[in-house]
Amino acid sequence: MQLDAGAYQRMLGDELRRLREERGLTRRDLNLRLRSELSLQTLATYELGTRQCSVVRLVELCLALGEAPDALLARVGQRYFGTFGAGESDGVRVDLHSVVRTQHQDLAPFRRWAEGKLAETGANGTAHEIHLDPAALEQLAELCETTTANLLSRIRSLSDPAR
Repeated sequence: MQLDAGAYQRMLGDELRRLREERGLTRRDLNLRLRSELSLQTLATYELGTRQCSVVRLVELCLALGEAPDALLARVGQRYFGTFGAGESDGVRVDLHSVVRTQHQDLAPFRRWAEGKLAETGANGTAHEIHLDPAALEQLAELCETTTANLLSRIRSLSDPAR
């Protein structure tokens, strides 16, 4: 497997931005927590994935965000290299009715999308599974403001209520 450095860097930037926003911090707030000098523009380019940061800088950012660097890199690695389990490298099958039935607010955009798909197909009450490829999962994760790995985990739990 070859590394697409640009894609990996964008995923890393997405994770940094998500962490900062989850903690209710602006870029300026985060910048004030850093020990070294860093312009807000440089911080923005890290989050956009248009500039690489050194390992030391990444560790400093993680510590300022209260996140273990290895946990951040594990999420990025899972998203880039291992979002899918065995046999799922080409996507995942989803029962649209199970998505529509979910009451989880964080999945509301996914639920609305599933409702629209069911309306298109006219599958009233009958089981209706569809295949979501990796690109579709990425887009749905973005709509739900989560990572693809997290959305995939949620999809699995919808089809397996014991989880």
